[in-house]
Amino acid sequence: MKFGCQSEVGYIQSLLLKHPREAFISKSNIEAQCVDLNYTGCPDYDKSLKEYDNFVELLKKYVPDIYYLPQNSQTGLDSIYVHDSVVVTDKGAILCKMGKEKRGGEPSAVGEFLQGLDIPILGSITGDGSLEGGDVVIFDERTLAVGQGYRSNNEGIRQMKELTRGFIEEFVVVSLPHWQGPDDVLHLMSFISPVDHDLAVVYSRIMPVPFREWLLRRGIKLLEVPDSEYETMACNILAVAPRKCIMLAGNHRTKKLLEDEEVEIWEYEGEQISKKGAGGPTCLTRPLIRID
Repeated sequence: MKFGCQSEVGYIQSLLLKHPREAFISKSNIEAQCVDLNYTGCPDYDKSLKEYDNFVELLKKYVPDIYYLPQNSQTGLDSIYVHDSVVVTDKGAILCKMGKEKRGGEPSAVGEFLQGLDIPILGSITGDGSLEGGDVVIFDERTLAVGQGYRSNNEGIRQMKELTRGFIEEFVVVSLPHWQGPDDVLHLMSFISPVDHDLAVVYSRIMPVPFREWLLRRGIKLLEVPDSEYETMACNILAVAPRKCIMLAGNHRTKKLLEDEEVEIWEYEGEQISKKGAGGPTCLTRPLIRID
């Protein structure tokens, strides 16, 4: 089994990453790009390497196989957030088309690498369509939700639905709010992180009511991130297995909510690699194989 990932909480067996050595490259490269990419501040290159290595050490405790994307001249700083450029299904990979124009080279770079791993490309989002992986939540082998907003548009979602028609039976489109506007990043996964089949961390204040009610009908218990921890990405949590999660350090109230539900938590410092670029542990990773 070389691929298959129709779950957000199954045991990760294989994972794709991009190290800041290959994404950030150098201090001068960071300084040349970070303002145009709408970072809250320029990441410190040396500190980024240290933070990322510590993050990888956590992953290595639970993930058997980790692959690293190489440096690519068609990609920039944001390519460290590998989750957004591709969606992996049990039928193959779907290459996204980025709603953020400066990330346009990422999907083809990822596609070339995946083909080298003998992972087939099921299809690509093309033309006027845009779709980013952060807007796609796969709840099980038959159920998928996708956020429609500034990063993923109606045409991209239509193409995604066509590509998954043979195996996705329930395809839920979630209309996203304006929030802080088109230059900011707001994905569907900005306000929901599944941590088990029946448990998710959410920020309901920006969650559309129909989607929230749909989650509750599925029997998913919702743990509410407090206002004070939303901006520090307490809602961006990576489940490496059911109720075994990695999250940004410092979100103490959300961590306590999870621990009360018997969720095991491991924390990493992500001031440089996460907070400044608005990409948490989910954004930094693209699972290739998950097993429920």
